[in-house]
Amino acid sequence: MSEEDQPAPAAPAGDFDYDRHGHGYAAERRPDPRIAALVHDAFGDARTIVNVGAGAGSYEPADRYVLAVEPSAVMRAQRPRRLAPALDAVAEHLPFDDGAFDAALASVTVHQWSDAAKGLAELRRVTRGPVVVLTFDGDALDQFWLAEYTPELIAAERRRYPPIDTIAALIGADASVTPVPVPIDCVDGFTEAYYARPERFLDSAVRKAQSAWGFVEPQAEARAVEHLRSDLADGTWEARYGHLRTQAQFTGSLRLIVGRP
Repeated sequence: MSEEDQPAPAAPAGDFDYDRHGHGYAAERRPDPRIAALVHDAFGDARTIVNVGAGAGSYEPADRYVLAVEPSAVMRAQRPRRLAPALDAVAEHLPFDDGAFDAALASVTVHQWSDAAKGLAELRRVTRGPVVVLTFDGDALDQFWLAEYTPELIAAERRRYPPIDTIAALIGADASVTPVPVPIDCVDGFTEAYYARPERFLDSAVRKAQSAWGFVEPQAEARAVEHLRSDLADGTWEARYGHLRTQAQFTGSLRLIVGRP
């Protein structure tokens, strides 16, 4: 088949192209057991769970039946063998009957959907029990010191995240919002996971596993990394934020939202 005959690559399902940029996610974005415990507790006694925007399978419980939904082939391929394969579908059009599952999970994904309101309404439609959403509060992103080094990233992320109140209203008549503390040795490599380990941002593999950097111009990213590198070398970062290196946890923008019918 000639290059002219090759089919055009499918458009990404959301605002970030994981088929192009999702390689290596599973290595850097492992589920943190302490965060997982909070997520799994929110399921209550649910036995069947749909995980939408499942990625490589983070935060799926191992002791219940989980049907995962993930539109990116690259992300589906990174699911551990112990997990069942994921269904190729999108949040906005779930191919399930009303009330098909006891519970639903959307883990750090709603900000990437093409239509978050429609996707959240679909989660509520196919779930007869709790809908559990792990996400970030755009209004709290600037609490993290990284905002000083890359305001462009914070601004881009704030535009992406649906308001917490909006998410809560869409997933249940009865909804709770809980700030989630991030442990100092968090193994899930989102940005705030490294609040006490600033050197990790100098590693391009770490940044590539954080979709936020995909919305920052390369020149701005390079400038932010060099600024941080310089401040770490001359002690400026330590003088301002060194106390975080011994702070057991950081409560920033991570939120657990649980909606019940």
